[in-house]
Amino acid sequence: MSAEFGGRTGRQGKLSQWLRGRRPKDTGTADAGARETLLLAAAGAGLPLAPAAHPAGYRCSCDRVGCPTPARHPVSFAWQTQSTTDRAQIERWARHQPQANFITATGMVHDVLDVPLAAGREALERLLATDVEVGPVAESDDGRMLFFTLTRGTPEDEDEWWPCELDCHPETMDEHPGLRWHCRGSYVLVPPARLPGEQGVHWVRGPEHPLPDPLTLLEALTDACARHAGRDTDQQGAAWPLRR
Repeated sequence: MSAEFGGRTGRQGKLSQWLRGRRPKDTGTADAGARETLLLAAAGAGLPLAPAAHPAGYRCSCDRVGCPTPARHPVSFAWQTQSTTDRAQIERWARHQPQANFITATGMVHDVLDVPLAAGREALERLLATDVEVGPVAESDDGRMLFFTLTRGTPEDEDEWWPCELDCHPETMDEHPGLRWHCRGSYVLVPPARLPGEQGVHWVRGPEHPLPDPLTLLEALTDACARHAGRDTDQQGAAWPLRR
């Protein structure tokens, strides 16, 4: 990891220590300084952040009875306009809401290719072995791997791409099983994040890595998803942003 991160120095030790010890139990016990450092690093890399819900035991901190996505959603309906990379605002949120997770809004600066964990690990190994530029990558202990890329969600032709709908099953899922493309109108948790059951979301490759074009990763990811299709019966699909 470079000694200079997001244009700021002196953060290398904390970040390296966090990334070396990213087991689930560490996600819930990390000190506030390490958490804030990682959030500011993500914002410094251009990822717009907004506060999200957090675990309350095995439930969600929100008031919704039977929340379908506990600790995985923003706390405000205005999360898209609220999302920011402003250092001072993120520091205020992190210090005033020490339990909160954070989401990053996709389709502004970056997209996220979200795949089953086993397929993601296989694809990552293949990509690195062939010297493909891979950007930030995160793992979620609930079985997903997140590849952060440049966005293709704001083309000149606004009708060219679909916004992501997390619970949609498009016709293309047979061709591209298990992959979700988070673009406009979507978000993902940004590390460090806690999930119910002492699970978490953590960086495998931190946000100091430049964001790649998603198309450079797509073949390896879809091939890996196809090989792993049918092995995990709990997988859910989501909208695939295709050219019309």
